[in-house]
Amino acid sequence: MADYLRDPAAIYEESFRQIRQAVNLEAFPVSLHGMIQRLVHATGMPELVEDLAYSSTAIAAGRAALDAGAPVLCDAQMVAMGVITRVLPSENPVLCLLNDDRTRPLSEELCTTRSAAAVELWRAHLEGAVVAIGNAPTALFHLLEMIAGGAPKPALILGFPVGFVGAAESKQALAVNDLGLDYITVHGRKGGSAYAAAAVNALSIGAGAVS
Repeated sequence: MADYLRDPAAIYEESFRQIRQAVNLEAFPVSLHGMIQRLVHATGMPELVEDLAYSSTAIAAGRAALDAGAPVLCDAQMVAMGVITRVLPSENPVLCLLNDDRTRPLSEELCTTRSAAAVELWRAHLEGAVVAIGNAPTALFHLLEMIAGGAPKPALILGFPVGFVGAAESKQALAVNDLGLDYITVHGRKGGSAYAAAAVNALSIGAGAVS
């Protein structure tokens, strides 16, 4: 048997030591250091920082929203399950409406995906919320369309849809939005539930923290 680390604290410490070696954190605002480290830790991809895009007040806006008790709106159950609820600062509700009984009929009515239809059901929860999208590009596109049409604005959009059809384009639309939206995203096809959940957990634990 190979010798390997077994102590959880030692594994955690060594992981973040290697991440700090692999990523030039000084190239980013201090407020983003914790977010970056957790994204890299969740994905094993230091290179993702090359495609990172964010608004200047994203971390502050997201943390303030969580502190105020805002809900976390997730496009996929995998994202919701990845959120560490015990570290949320205000017992924030974590909502995923993908499997709500209203979602499939609404998707047929709107001629869109269930993911986009579930976003339509966020309207009552959207104002000041933290949105975590880690799966469907259609969810992010539909959210931006809703807000452009007058829907309430969330405090922060963590936009990490993944895939080959629409993922890069939806994240580009988020990054260039003229709607006054705070956001964090990673350009290109990369993304997924691990990205989105890790981003929520980074906000929960606190800007700049990794413990």
